[in-house]
Amino acid sequence: MLRARSLLLTRNIYRTYATAARPHALVLLEHRDGAIEAGSLSALTAAQQLGGEVTGLVVGAPEQVEGILSKAKKLKGLTAVLHSSSPQYSHPLPEVVSPLLEKLLSSSPFTHVVSAHSSSAKSLLPRVAARLDVPAVSDITSLEHDTSSNSTTFTRPIYAGNAIATVRASSSIPIKFFTVRSTAFKAAATDDSADVNATAVDPLEVPDSPTQHVKTEITKSDRPDLGVASRVVSGGRALKNAETFKSTLEPLADALGAAIGASRAAVDAGYADNSLQVGQTGKVVAPELYMAIGISGAIQHLAGMKDSKLIVAINKDADAPIFQVADVGLVADLYEAVPELVNKLKA
Repeated sequence: MLRARSLLLTRNIYRTYATAARPHALVLLEHRDGAIEAGSLSALTAAQQLGGEVTGLVVGAPEQVEGILSKAKKLKGLTAVLHSSSPQYSHPLPEVVSPLLEKLLSSSPFTHVVSAHSSSAKSLLPRVAARLDVPAVSDITSLEHDTSSNSTTFTRPIYAGNAIATVRASSSIPIKFFTVRSTAFKAAATDDSADVNATAVDPLEVPDSPTQHVKTEITKSDRPDLGVASRVVSGGRALKNAETFKSTLEPLADALGAAIGASRAAVDAGYADNSLQVGQTGKVVAPELYMAIGISGAIQHLAGMKDSKLIVAINKDADAPIFQVADVGLVADLYEAVPELVNKLKA
């Protein structure tokens, strides 16, 4: 009798494993000026690690979707693409797009909803998750899906990156929402031979949206984009004013082919535009080379750059916290060190 019960238990366990559903992720593919955002490509890579099907979702105005769709169909890792177009989606506000996403998920096979940790997605995904009465996990840096238990385990930084939280979304959560830290995952590649199936989804018009798009202001620059640049030169409050910030950092950035960043203190002081802020409340970057010029290394700033492959710091204060994370540190007056470095780079 004992042996029979043991066999029965084994059979039931086997049946549970055999009938566990494979993951099916829906990835929000954000785009701007005819190109898919780099963060969305990283989100696609994260979705592939779930080990199941991956469907992309493209939302925008008709003229926007047409161009993006051709690019999305050639992304490695996608098994299908959904697209919805409407003039109302030309600037996809969360209040306008969320009804479409909610309707799509209410009658679909999707087990996960994935996006980059962008300003738009940080408003959209929690809104839809709340409507569906499920939680959302933000800014994840790794994930692992257990098909047998239908649970997904994530890691995400907390306390300005000084600790890592491990979060497990169990099988009781039917749809798992999460946003991805783009620096933690490589951008998905393209495959010119790929041509996945694309299906149109009827738009859901929102007649009286409480929010209206007024305008978009984008800082134009010939330099690499700060969020994806392989080299970044950042300046802090020690650069005194906006003119000094520019005259000191630009020659170095030009010599290195680098993007320019700034600490929050420099931005608050008016030395640099808010779009250049690196840190907990700014952009999170992880370039091959990060140069911190006149930056003390406040915990909020370190949270945005400490995953950089090589960190170089120049500061006249030998006790500055930035030296605790720097791979190469130079205790010197930046007004002497930086021009000398530029001259040597140009020699």
